[in-house]
Amino acid sequence: MIYKFFKRLLDLFVSILVAIVLLPLFIPVMIGLKLTGEGYIFYKQKRIGYRKKYFDILKFATMLKDSPNLGTGMITLRNDPRITPMGGFLRKTKINELPQIFNIILGDISLVGPRPLVDKTFNAYPQEVQDVVYMVKPGLTGIGSIVFRDEEALVSAAEGDPHEYYKNVIAPYKGELEMWYQANASFWLDLKVIFLTAWVILFSKSELPHKILKSLPPKPDF
Repeated sequence: MIYKFFKRLLDLFVSILVAIVLLPLFIPVMIGLKLTGEGYIFYKQKRIGYRKKYFDILKFATMLKDSPNLGTGMITLRNDPRITPMGGFLRKTKINELPQIFNIILGDISLVGPRPLVDKTFNAYPQEVQDVVYMVKPGLTGIGSIVFRDEEALVSAAEGDPHEYYKNVIAPYKGELEMWYQANASFWLDLKVIFLTAWVILFSKSELPHKILKSLPPKPDF
């Protein structure tokens, strides 16, 4: 109970502070998106949240409006042709995720937790993971986001159907990571995850997450 209380305080403090500090960044990004691609700024999508209740996640638009019905659907590849001119930069820097700070303020998600998924990618989890993964509030970032920071490249390099690769290789290990997070959840761990999220954005090839979080499930051979 104390952990949840301080976690919510951290969520509100950081998200409100970030919203104020990044307002000057949001304005040029919004103008750029309006003038490029298909001219729309925000992207809303139904995601699975706490205790499997749905909510609308908010992001900066980085792909064509009809992208879920084009190409590889919910799986995004490296250099995906559905990504808009600004979208590649926004995705690489994770700036596209920043509007979710308003989801944090509303209480839909937390700073740290399992990423909220759409039905199709959620259903790729093993059943035992599906049953419990959202017993905690989903997060803007999480251990799965850190370890799979270059998921698009992994899927792009895989042989055969990318959906089968995600289901058979990525989803099971991601599920193990989320179960590990729940078993070890603490305020201190959340601070480590926030730090490591910033670290891997700057140093994408770094193995620091596995060095700091030594008890993580062994990484499979991708």
